[in-house]
Amino acid sequence: MKGGKPLTSTRPRMGPRRITGIETEYGCLVDPPLQVSEVIRAVRDWIFQEQRFGLIDLHDRDWDEPAGNGGFLFNGGRVYLDMGHLEYCTPECATVRDVLRFDRAGDLLLNQALGALGLLGRVTFVRNNIDHYTGATFGCHENYSLLRSAPLTSKNVLSLLAFLTLRGLLCGAGRVGSSQAPRLRQDAGRRAEEHPFQISQRADYIQNDFFEWVQHNRAIINTRDEPLADPRLYRRLHLIHGDTNVLPASLFLKVGTTRLMFDLLEEDDLPALALQDPVGAFRQLSRILRPPWPVRLADGAMGDAIEILSQYRSRAVRRFEGRDEETDAILGLWGRVLSELGSDPSRLVGVVDWVTKEHLLRIFSEGEGVDWGDPWLEAQDLEYHSVDPDRCLGLALADLGGMWVSDQLPEACISPPGDTRAGARSALMRRIAKGPGGYVLDWDSVQWDGEERTYLLDPFDSTARGREGTRRPGEF
Repeated sequence: MKGGKPLTSTRPRMGPRRITGIETEYGCLVDPPLQVSEVIRAVRDWIFQEQRFGLIDLHDRDWDEPAGNGGFLFNGGRVYLDMGHLEYCTPECATVRDVLRFDRAGDLLLNQALGALGLLGRVTFVRNNIDHYTGATFGCHENYSLLRSAPLTSKNVLSLLAFLTLRGLLCGAGRVGSSQAPRLRQDAGRRAEEHPFQISQRADYIQNDFFEWVQHNRAIINTRDEPLADPRLYRRLHLIHGDTNVLPASLFLKVGTTRLMFDLLEEDDLPALALQDPVGAFRQLSRILRPPWPVRLADGAMGDAIEILSQYRSRAVRRFEGRDEETDAILGLWGRVLSELGSDPSRLVGVVDWVTKEHLLRIFSEGEGVDWGDPWLEAQDLEYHSVDPDRCLGLALADLGGMWVSDQLPEACISPPGDTRAGARSALMRRIAKGPGGYVLDWDSVQWDGEERTYLLDPFDSTARGREGTRRPGEF
């Protein structure tokens, strides 16, 4: 490539591969007189101090991301401040297990920072999506690579939208109360109907099926076309409607089933299913805690959400069962969760976040004699999401009997995945760290003083050596 060195590869495709990454915006709870803004800056500065875990940005990335606001990590991920929150992005991951491992590494990184700064016990980071006091929301954004050649027909897009709408039953994080944003102008100022507990933290804040922004008019499917890779070969699907999970099995199921839906999409084999009102269905289902979960289909007929999700799973089983151990683990967990949701959701304590949280908070409410609107219960809701394993109510009940268990977390804080371009970027960053001079880092390129820009257009290439040419879409 003229003006730089493209990193490409001609390796043949070895099984299905898809790049996935997660962005987590952390809530921060502090004891007075500490201030959240000061704490998150101190944590960020500790992470990048003397290049401890990565390289701080030396350039402005955008009007709201000035130089020094954040930087890239040696594990391939990124840490920065965004809208008053500290945000951690995983590196590009090619497997669901790596997504879980590097997502959890972000929690460990923050706990290490608090310990080093003497703030443990006075500051707590929480991986949730709502502020009960202000009603504000903050996100968990998912990113999935998709072939540019994938058949984005109306039938396929509406089917994908239906799955993403119903997916909350499998992986919602649960929440106390409601804080519903108006969908229509005439609804402004109208008080939302109170609900003691919901399945999804984000359902009240999603207002559209499709839209390109992430802070206003939030949508189930974000339509911004920003591949951060070779745009001739890839798209990047950016999802902002999902909850931040605590239980490993919930995150494994959320990411795993969604990747399988993109596999079906690329094979043009999604079932012909569409909902009449996805946003309305998302909010309605979030308020129903026991089966059945009825939804209206696009043709006006009524359907059952569990039966519809079973159709997606059956299609994935037919196509992909037996292709690898991870796929079979996803399909197995998916089948178990659908079966238990349809009969006795309480059997999923430790597996599904919303079921586990509702179980814990119901015991607490009955034991302490407090109702669901009590601030004490909201405080326990937050404790469920603490990243401190000694405080986290959710992890105390986690099912750790499957492939979703993460190991080697300390290593994941400093070393990247071995099968994506995160490895190439990390290697280049290590070279930069050894010498003086300026540099510019981004997801798809690296440049430093005296060197041509190196383009990381192939998200599957982990090597830091340039090769001429580009890869055709089928040559993963």
